[in-house]
Amino acid sequence: MTDLTTAKQMLGELISFPTISSDSNLDAIAYMAEVLGRAGARVEILRDDSGQKANLWATIGPQDRDGGLVFSGHSDVVPVQGQDWSRDPFDMYEHDGRLYGRGSCDMKGFIACVLAMAPRLAETVGDRPFHFAFTHDEEVGCLGGRALVEELAKRPVRPALALIGEPTLMQVVDGHKGCCEYTVRFTGTGGHGSSPEAGVNAVEYATRYIGKLMQLRAELKARAPEGSPFDPPHTTINIGALHGGTTHNVIPSAAMLDWEMRPINDADQAFVKDAVAQFIAAEILPEMRRLSPQADVVTEVVGEVCGLLPMPENQIRDMVQHLTGANGASVVPFNTEAGLFQQLGMQAIICGPGSIEQAHKPDEFIAIDQMAQCLDLIGKLAVHHG
Repeated sequence: MTDLTTAKQMLGELISFPTISSDSNLDAIAYMAEVLGRAGARVEILRDDSGQKANLWATIGPQDRDGGLVFSGHSDVVPVQGQDWSRDPFDMYEHDGRLYGRGSCDMKGFIACVLAMAPRLAETVGDRPFHFAFTHDEEVGCLGGRALVEELAKRPVRPALALIGEPTLMQVVDGHKGCCEYTVRFTGTGGHGSSPEAGVNAVEYATRYIGKLMQLRAELKARAPEGSPFDPPHTTINIGALHGGTTHNVIPSAAMLDWEMRPINDADQAFVKDAVAQFIAAEILPEMRRLSPQADVVTEVVGEVCGLLPMPENQIRDMVQHLTGANGASVVPFNTEAGLFQQLGMQAIICGPGSIEQAHKPDEFIAIDQMAQCLDLIGKLAVHHG
């Protein structure tokens, strides 16, 4: 059986686990653990507080050595509800050189390739171990990845390199912006719309908050560093949703605002958060509480995931470019777990099979030749790194 045949079979198994972020991923993690265990890996299953989600951390090779290479992927997928699929999204099918199914490119195709190559990695491993990091809840704020790096930070042994297999058409990517998502809840006091000044209109204060965000969005354009590789070159702010009110003649007592920021550096993230906090404390809350002491503005951090910063020195980038013949590296607009590994002190890149254009869409697919390219790269890494 060829590596590609094995990888295709394993992808079918992985797709059959409906690991939507709202549901458990334990069956899929157990399957991955079994495959890696058969290859001789030492496997840890790290459950979250609910007990219904887990990360997998596994090692082939010496357990007590720094300098290892991490193959990283997330096990969860986005929902299929409301999408018009031609067939069952959790039953992989092949057609015209493509493998269809939810998660095929984002990113179970990469995980299948890594699992298929685990025996080869075990045969070639030397002093530097190979690690496997398969996480939960990447699609909803990188919750699993954040928990995993917190756990790894406590340990005395640190890997040196990380390859995150998000779909890049097997192109080398060494940078992306961060992703910070927030939900802000405004609590006021209701009343009849004929006397708007008698209540605290939560929607009105939410719109003033939005106005502040729009002011900051304009200021961020001027903060773009010279030579920024990103498009657009500056930190961005987006208003995702505003919910509040019931009808025309009622003062809304509650409102909820969802917004996100894509920072290019920590300084911009701090600039926005400090400005918003000061605006709430100095302007919005005093006005709201003048009429209603119970009025409040509460911010929930849905997720704050750091970006991946292009670095002059990056061994895994240079190694993969050499092995694939790539002329250089690029940056992407989407966010991944790569920055978390970089924060932990690893040199990291993104390089994986499939196109991000297929991710999250109905009839998601991965081209079989992309999986073949991925298997070839892992085989070369097995020799070059091992």
